[in-house]
Amino acid sequence: MAGNSSIEWTEVTWNPITGCNKVSQGCKNCYAERMAKRLVAMGNPRYKNGFNVTLHPDLLKLPYKWKKPRKVFVNSMSDLFHEDVPLDFITEIFKTIVETPQHTYQILTKRSKRLKELAKYLPWPPNLWIGTSVENEETAFRINDLRNVPAHIRFLSCEPLIGPLNSLNLRDIHWVIVGGESGPGSRPMESEWVRIIRDQCKEQKVAFFFKQWGGVQKHRFGRELDNETYDEFPNPSHI
Repeated sequence: MAGNSSIEWTEVTWNPITGCNKVSQGCKNCYAERMAKRLVAMGNPRYKNGFNVTLHPDLLKLPYKWKKPRKVFVNSMSDLFHEDVPLDFITEIFKTIVETPQHTYQILTKRSKRLKELAKYLPWPPNLWIGTSVENEETAFRINDLRNVPAHIRFLSCEPLIGPLNSLNLRDIHWVIVGGESGPGSRPMESEWVRIIRDQCKEQKVAFFFKQWGGVQKHRFGRELDNETYDEFPNPSHI
């Protein structure tokens, strides 16, 4: 399962794992869960288990077929560090990443504790960016877990941003993505929350990417902040 992505900070998705469960308030209106329900209704065989964690070993080698370099979001429909994903399977995914250095892989997890625990068993090539979701102050502890991972690029996804993050310590963090929640039941994001994160990124010299304001019809609100679009990416050559 792979395809071109409409996510602004990546190009394609690669899903050798599907399915997940909720671990914090940021998961409340999970887009992947909504999409999985539609795919179940359409009879997609990849979702015969619904949104339960399911491994797809036949997709492990898919990126080898892609010759043109791409930014690849790994497991947009799951969490690689979910407790039900065996270390052996995670290792196979990392093996593919190591052996296809033409691509840049972006992994995002809410399970930062398991990420920290397993980091010593995994390779950390320069084409792998690892991130954690920080949607409010209650989940800011994940940043310290991420700092313990020897990745070349470490990033935060503050999406859906559902509360202020007024005191971010961005030491050893290279990129911050911010976005409001979209879709049915989306919770509002205050503009001042976004400005405060932007300013902290500027002060601490961290790349800032503003993804969207969100809302039920997110296209109506766009992605400009104070009449400016923020599309910054980390520069691996400067790390």
